[in-house]
Amino acid sequence: MKKFTPQADEAVARNYAELLRQGKFDQIERDLDPSVVAPNQLDTFSKMSGYSPSGTPDSVKVVGAHTSHVQEASRSSITLEYQFASKWLLVEVVTQKKGNLSTVVGLWVTPIPDSLENLHRFKLAGKSALQYLTLLCAVGSLLFTFYVFVVCIRSKDVKPKWLWSIIILVGFSYFSVNWETGAWSYRLLAIRIPCFVMAHVLYGPWIVAAYFPLGAIAFLYRRWKMKITGESIPESPNFPHDSSRTV
Repeated sequence: MKKFTPQADEAVARNYAELLRQGKFDQIERDLDPSVVAPNQLDTFSKMSGYSPSGTPDSVKVVGAHTSHVQEASRSSITLEYQFASKWLLVEVVTQKKGNLSTVVGLWVTPIPDSLENLHRFKLAGKSALQYLTLLCAVGSLLFTFYVFVVCIRSKDVKPKWLWSIIILVGFSYFSVNWETGAWSYRLLAIRIPCFVMAHVLYGPWIVAAYFPLGAIAFLYRRWKMKITGESIPESPNFPHDSSRTV
């Protein structure tokens, strides 16, 4: 995460988060953007500060960083994870720079039951039938593709072999599921090499996607058609050549 987090923006976010924890609301209010100032602002800050236990946190680390540019302004969103002895907190600080002026446009505190790393850890237990089915299809598609890839490499009647080796790995369309929430999505026009996705953003939930192994199926169909029409060449170099067969 350090590689994707601007150090200056992280320092600013840590400063405002500590001001909130220490109850120094006037310093934060002074830097608030006019567009987000509310009549009961101090009460809101006091409520957010009450989520934080007294004392020094065991650790503070960046678990989210995003920068955007809109016209003449740039915004930076930094999310910090605070670990205490018996509590976890997420503090998100959003700042905006417009010219030489920097203001706070967002500040949120969210209690969480555990660290994001543990909350989003990949687990097999307690999932729905749809999640298990998606995972099974994704792994099965990958294994099937690799099997056909090996068949292609060992075949003597494949030309051009290098092209078919690439085509076999192509997956078309996909069905994906959020491994944590169970939310699903699909896309008909999608291509991926290899036809398997199991990934997650840093400190985010896992996404499992199953692709249709179109390239592998196309290769097997071509191979079957060649054998039916007698166009295939014996794979073994020691197999006697039959001159009556069409090459």
